[in-house]
Amino acid sequence: MRMGLTIGDVSEKTQVNIETIRYYERIGLVPAPPRSAGGRRQYDSAGIARLQFIRRARELGFSIDEIRALLAMTDGGAACGDVHALTVRHLKLVRAKIKDLKRMERTLAAAADRCALDASSDCPIIDALATLPRAS
Repeated sequence: MRMGLTIGDVSEKTQVNIETIRYYERIGLVPAPPRSAGGRRQYDSAGIARLQFIRRARELGFSIDEIRALLAMTDGGAACGDVHALTVRHLKLVRAKIKDLKRMERTLAAAADRCALDASSDCPIIDALATLPRAS
């Protein structure tokens, strides 16, 4: 891969939006690359690899703070156990979200099944939205 890729080239290769790349630079997830004489960002393979890592971590639902921690661990040569602990904490959050989504699915499906689909103003979907959920 040639060195000095533009932000557009990097965006295409990594499938990360240009504005997102700039945002990651502003918040320090990606170091600002050197610039050409014309002021254009010039990315190398390390910058591309870092953006791919961030994109994949985002796809898996890691927060920016979690990604920052993972990158710090990567950059600092952290032990796999540290990465594992962070990942297990994240996995617990993912499982809680899945549980919440399943509960939402059941509630919406039950409300939709009770709907008469007629011109009546009595709507079980509206009733379900207006009712506070039971504590679980």
